[in-house]
Amino acid sequence: MRTKSLKKNRINVITLGCSKNVYDSEVLMGQLKASGKDVVHEQEGNIVVINTCGFIDNAKAESVNMILEYAKKKEDGLVDKFFVTGCLSERYRPDLEKEIPNVDQYFGTTELPALLKALGADYKHELLGERLTTTPKNYAYLKIAEGCDRPCSFCAIPIMRGKHVSQTIEKLVKEAEGLAKNGVKELILIAQDLTYYGLDIYKKRNLGELLEALVKVDGIEWIRLHYAFPTGFPMDVLEIMKREPKICNYIDIPLQHISDSILKSMRRGTTKEKTTKLLKDFRKAVPGMTIRTTLIVGYPGETQEDFETMRDWVQEMKFERLGCFAYSHEENTHAYLLEDNVPEDVKQNRANEIMEIQSQISWDLNQEKIGKTFRCIIDRKEGEYFVGRTEFDSPDVDNEVLIEASKHYVKTGEFVMVKITDATEFDLYAEPV
Repeated sequence: MRTKSLKKNRINVITLGCSKNVYDSEVLMGQLKASGKDVVHEQEGNIVVINTCGFIDNAKAESVNMILEYAKKKEDGLVDKFFVTGCLSERYRPDLEKEIPNVDQYFGTTELPALLKALGADYKHELLGERLTTTPKNYAYLKIAEGCDRPCSFCAIPIMRGKHVSQTIEKLVKEAEGLAKNGVKELILIAQDLTYYGLDIYKKRNLGELLEALVKVDGIEWIRLHYAFPTGFPMDVLEIMKREPKICNYIDIPLQHISDSILKSMRRGTTKEKTTKLLKDFRKAVPGMTIRTTLIVGYPGETQEDFETMRDWVQEMKFERLGCFAYSHEENTHAYLLEDNVPEDVKQNRANEIMEIQSQISWDLNQEKIGKTFRCIIDRKEGEYFVGRTEFDSPDVDNEVLIEASKHYVKTGEFVMVKITDATEFDLYAEPV
């Protein structure tokens, strides 16, 4: 008589949404590995954890579709158990439990110990900052704070992530040292709001002091800043950026809009005049820096005049990097009380118009790089090219540097000096020098 062999459980973690979710998945995987679990990221496994995004309509739809896909796989016997965590289940757990009941359990964004318990693992406090990174070995995200205290009318993040909580400088330095020992050369600092860092624990905006500590970590060669808020930006950061070669001359500062009436309704706490001055101060303090921003079109009450104000300003400011999104009407936000009165096709047309302008700006700026030499980190080999980035480019969202693999060999994970030979709107072609 044959006995049924005991199948070893393998836990597959699937990550949707932003880099903050990537970080959370990595922490979860580090904890599971420390408990002796077999854990993989977006591969095959009989137990599945989906880390969801609940930010805007498109992201919510992607998360729901992924949950439904695994609900079907569970019905078909292709997976034994699956769990849902992250922002979507933090925000909509009662609805999800009712609509998709065959998920084994739903967890919110702050329930890591309970999720681990459901997976047969213990939460280990001593694993401070240790995680299984899912990014290429040369870069990693460093989450310096969680949550947000800003009152932006359109944003549901405080509902899903709670109030702003900074991590201590000591903890972050220790985490950076651990990452450097594992071969990480680039730290990408993330938070819902970098600008606010330290106010809760040090009673002052302390991003500058954190950067001064992180540049001393051996092995870390680039430090990149993501998601700064324009109001109250700590200007000492720019002096450190200019002085410290390890800090990339790059900042991601989502501005969302520029029409004064829309900024007021969005509760952004700034004006067109103040924002324009801030950006000019950035460029004066750090000549040649790259500024990435994101904008929202189709916010309630946005008139053609409001849109044209933003469109003309984008042409004037010539951002090195820019993303544009159609407004998503999110329940339980302040803006949800307003009428979502810009038709979807108008929103989309406005977004397309902004991105066409940006495409031309990117083309012009990239053409200026031809013939110039840049230091570049090589992230991966893909098809016929080695793919890298300059200090002015963040992974997944910015320009990539393409080096023909049939003609040149470069080592992934390493820095190399390259000369730009050709350029399109969003790609640079290069050869090592």
